[in-house]
Amino acid sequence: MIRAFDLNLRKKSVEKRAIFLLFIFEFLSLSLSMIYNIETLTKPDFITYVLILLATVSSTLIIGKISSTSSILLMIVNMLFSIGVAIIYRLDPGLGKRQLNYYLVGLVVFFLTYFILKKVHIWHKLNKFYVGISIFLFAITLVFGSYIGGAKNWIILGPISIQPSEFIKVPLAFFIASFYTHYYEYTKKPFGKYYMNFIIYVFIGFLFLQKDLGTALIFFGTMILSQFVYDKDRKLILINMILMILGSIVAYFLFAHVRVRVATWKDPWSDIDVTGYQITQALFAMASGGLFGSGIGLGRPDFVPVAESDFIFPAICEEMGVFMGIAVILLFMILVYRAIKISLIQKDRFYSILAFCIGILFALQTFIILGGVMQIIPLTGVTLPFISQGGSSMVAGFILLAVLQYAGEEIKYGDEEDEERL
Repeated sequence: MIRAFDLNLRKKSVEKRAIFLLFIFEFLSLSLSMIYNIETLTKPDFITYVLILLATVSSTLIIGKISSTSSILLMIVNMLFSIGVAIIYRLDPGLGKRQLNYYLVGLVVFFLTYFILKKVHIWHKLNKFYVGISIFLFAITLVFGSYIGGAKNWIILGPISIQPSEFIKVPLAFFIASFYTHYYEYTKKPFGKYYMNFIIYVFIGFLFLQKDLGTALIFFGTMILSQFVYDKDRKLILINMILMILGSIVAYFLFAHVRVRVATWKDPWSDIDVTGYQITQALFAMASGGLFGSGIGLGRPDFVPVAESDFIFPAICEEMGVFMGIAVILLFMILVYRAIKISLIQKDRFYSILAFCIGILFALQTFIILGGVMQIIPLTGVTLPFISQGGSSMVAGFILLAVLQYAGEEIKYGDEEDEERL
């Protein structure tokens, strides 16, 4: 009893120190960004500065009070946001203020999602709802969407632009968790065990029509990895992997921008002024920063096109150093590790599978964009979660994070049917 009390006190002490270090890092990095933009600094900029400091620290403290699990998940995300917003604000104060708005909306959605999950316990039964809402979002994107960066995956409503494929990741994770929660019921139906495959292939078909191949790869990877863990049919996994390879080959011959990206990945130096310009500038940026970086405001990340979004990682490495780049990778690794750990210790099958799927979604998205900017794999247009500039990715990420936070708790239900599932 005394040992458990001491351990709890030690955990709280560690969390307080971590929050203090988060505040210090954020204060220093944002102060440097402000100093760099001192000539154009306005009163709203200072208000933005104070709000970011207050929001990150207070949200971490609040979730530690209302949740029975550790606040480490939100602390990790707040640290990732702090790194990203400092670079974004240094590049463009206007985008920095917008990023704060996205973050604040994301925090509100995070707490709303968390409280809704606490009150409602029928999510494992809503399989058809997840499919329906996903197809609806795909359909409106095809009808009303606009092409940006070669893919028709944005809906523009005046000053607001929304990327529905980011939000579809949420029902995707719920759909897979619901399917495997009731897997044995599906296997009793004709072709029931192929139901998940069929639905996700429909999703991927929509993504092919939108030319959003980065998200298609994330969906495919999530399906295969969930099958590897929860499905006994190994032949089905092999077939899916073969189909993924064939799909990649078809995409290569079907879409001109895919051929350009593959050619650029193979040899960006052959056309350094045109197709290879973005990736070569990113490589130069990461190399020029060294271990400790040039310092915020002392590098030239503005030489890298879309440095505030897809290519924010090279900007981080240039001005904050390779050590900070390694820290970003480690933070994502801890986030994914926590998701897998929650999946292993959660007694409720639905939330256990859901936590695993969320961890895989974060892992795949991070690997795809980091692998692309470091020339490990061909570049695809996805964001770096919680760091890259963009509202859809930020809000969708916070929804998934709230689900993960709730899944880390001991789930208790009120009705007999749900008690049996435990």
